[in-house]
Amino acid sequence: MNRQECRPPWWPENEAWPPRGRSHRWHAGRGRFFRRAAAVAVIVLMLSVCGALALAWLVATRLGLAASSDQRAAVIVVAGGMAGVALAILTLLRVTRRVAIPLGGVMEAADRVAGGDYGVRVTEQGPPPIRALARAFNTMTERLQNHDRLRRDLMADLAHELRTPLTVIQGRLEGLLDGVYPRDAQQLRALLEETHVLSRLVDDLRTLALAESGALKLQKESIDVASLARDAVAAFGGDAAARGVTLDVDAAAGVPPIEIDPVRIREVMTNLLSNALRHTPAGGSVHVRVSESQMPNPESRITVEVHDTGSGMTPEELAHAFDRFYKGTGSRGSGLGLTIAKNLIAAHGGEIHASSEPQRGTTIAFTLPRREL
Repeated sequence: MNRQECRPPWWPENEAWPPRGRSHRWHAGRGRFFRRAAAVAVIVLMLSVCGALALAWLVATRLGLAASSDQRAAVIVVAGGMAGVALAILTLLRVTRRVAIPLGGVMEAADRVAGGDYGVRVTEQGPPPIRALARAFNTMTERLQNHDRLRRDLMADLAHELRTPLTVIQGRLEGLLDGVYPRDAQQLRALLEETHVLSRLVDDLRTLALAESGALKLQKESIDVASLARDAVAAFGGDAAARGVTLDVDAAAGVPPIEIDPVRIREVMTNLLSNALRHTPAGGSVHVRVSESQMPNPESRITVEVHDTGSGMTPEELAHAFDRFYKGTGSRGSGLGLTIAKNLIAAHGGEIHASSEPQRGTTIAFTLPRREL
């Protein structure tokens, strides 16, 4: 790929690409570095061989194995030294070739990554440590490429999600000013609802950003999860009755309190109940179950299941259920609810998973450890 083609769209037009900063200077001096390193290594090897031969000659002279005036022995020592030096140089050149070429490829690729080309990969060759370095480099660049793609997708999705309520607000305000809509309380309430949508979206994005970066601070306290579930269900009682949906909760006896952030776990339950009610038709039901499950190790977990008899999800929708901004058929939310729920549960050291079949309902269950991990 041409390096000029890797120029990011946000890079200033009046600045050269790729940047000619520290990485460029290192790239230009890389050959000089390897030549100097090889020269130093050759000198060290020559001195080592000569020193070893001189030491051997001194020992042989002291032991009487060779006279100090024995020219033949001196010639043999010198010839052996020269042969040793030549062998050392050949060995060094071979080792340098095996190490320097793959390492140079990694450094070349690193320079391209610094310039914004995350699609570069290096060939795994050379000694095992160099191959391991190349493998780790390829893994790193693959992750950087995926993160860059996710960032671009996130920006596009975010722009789309913000555009919808902003367009509605703008259209209604223009209609009010032009006299298309009456300036009454109903129109003001509609505008207020759209601002609530924007506010919820901004809050969701902030929560998601904090959770994914690991900066979310949990205010933990000892809480009865069963009571928390009953409170969440009670809050949706009126909505369920209006939709003609049966909503109940089943909490096993003796479920012990655990250390959690009640606000965040309540938020998870609210998201799950809201989704379940939204996709359950009149005459259906939403059932919440709280239980304690004993793991193979001494640690036990509290499990909360939300099961509905709604439309369910296809295998493809189920595979992307926890992806940010993903919306299934008929979904009217922002596509962040399950993503946030997954991150909040993970922040507590728990797990969340979903199971569903089309027209047979959906079950989303999450587990919370009784002890901190």
